[in-house]
Amino acid sequence: MSQAAIEVKKGLVSEIQTKLENSVSTIVVDYRGLTVEQVTELRKQLREAGVELKVLKNGLVRRAATAANYEGLNEALTGPNAIAFSNDDVVAPAKIIYDFAKANEALEIKAGVIEGNVVGVEEINTIASLPSREGLLSMLVSVLQAPMRNFAMLTKAVAEQKEQEEA
Repeated sequence: MSQAAIEVKKGLVSEIQTKLENSVSTIVVDYRGLTVEQVTELRKQLREAGVELKVLKNGLVRRAATAANYEGLNEALTGPNAIAFSNDDVVAPAKIIYDFAKANEALEIKAGVIEGNVVGVEEINTIASLPSREGLLSMLVSVLQAPMRNFAMLTKAVAEQKEQEEA
């Protein structure tokens, strides 16, 4: 192998390592059996959520995972894999891939790295069942508004009762 080829591979490993380290959610999937149209649809759904889907050589990803201290990911790196990287949203890639896998049985979730921890399929499925960030925020707003709403209703009830007593 020429020195130039070695340098290119080192650059690719470094790039993958950076993606792994900067990603809050990385998911490895086996995409064997999906049609080109299905892969295109999956890429589109992920891209709309700000998630990048890459098909990378397992050997390069293994080196990058080892360099990033994610050795636990290496056992999932067999066969043809695609890797989804999200720098912003922990839940979105898991949710999109999980839903897509339910509709397309050929897609298999293998492993991932969530906020720096190597996780298996069960953890990814659990994360996929969480509400989205917007859903969680709306729940929080609802919880915060409840005491004010209850106080307002209580105040109104007291005012109505006083009006009835005066009448």
